[in-house]
Amino acid sequence: MHSNHSPSFPLENLSPSLQIMLEDKAEEYIFQKGEDSFLSEKFNQYAYVITTGRLKSYQLNLDTGKEQILYIYKENMIVDTVTILGDEEHEVCYEVLEDTKVIAYPIAFIRELLCTYPEFSRKFFLYVSRQMRYLEEMLTEMSLYTTSERLIKLIVQDFNKENMFRYNILEGLSHTETAKLLGTVRHVVERHLKELKNDNLIDIVKRKIQIKDASLLLDKIQLLA
Repeated sequence: MHSNHSPSFPLENLSPSLQIMLEDKAEEYIFQKGEDSFLSEKFNQYAYVITTGRLKSYQLNLDTGKEQILYIYKENMIVDTVTILGDEEHEVCYEVLEDTKVIAYPIAFIRELLCTYPEFSRKFFLYVSRQMRYLEEMLTEMSLYTTSERLIKLIVQDFNKENMFRYNILEGLSHTETAKLLGTVRHVVERHLKELKNDNLIDIVKRKIQIKDASLLLDKIQLLA
């Protein structure tokens, strides 16, 4: 996936002076698929922006082994704004889903920019507000919709470029990982996908979901309600 945002920070149209400051402080790291200790030693000291690849953040119940994915971070996304905005350690887990390159900035530097440059803080908090809206939507759906309804909404939103936290996150994602996004298990996702395919609402080609009729797919949610 490619976007029109800056490749070094997910805030567009910054002034040249700010862009130079960011470039001066930037450090690049590359992580291999499957790594689960994402910069653990330095995590609370740096802010990270994905430039290529994807990683996930998740919560894990150690007693049951159940996993709930919170975010699929991809190109031009800030990893964990909670760490940037607060001093307390944010206890979430990370795993690299595919080879991933990130740009790291000292958190102290980012906080200084937030306090000093209104244009920077305005764009940064716009990003945070979109992130909070995504979490609100996810919590609402977990409470009010069935697994089948949530899956349909996830499929439809995967094609919506305006929703940066949901757009194009299913590509290459296994059924197991999709289930962890929805708070369920793999066989439930596979059963619902088969039903949607049998109803001629979607097709699956090389693990990529293709929508045959978006309006009929959304109507399916009304029928399930």
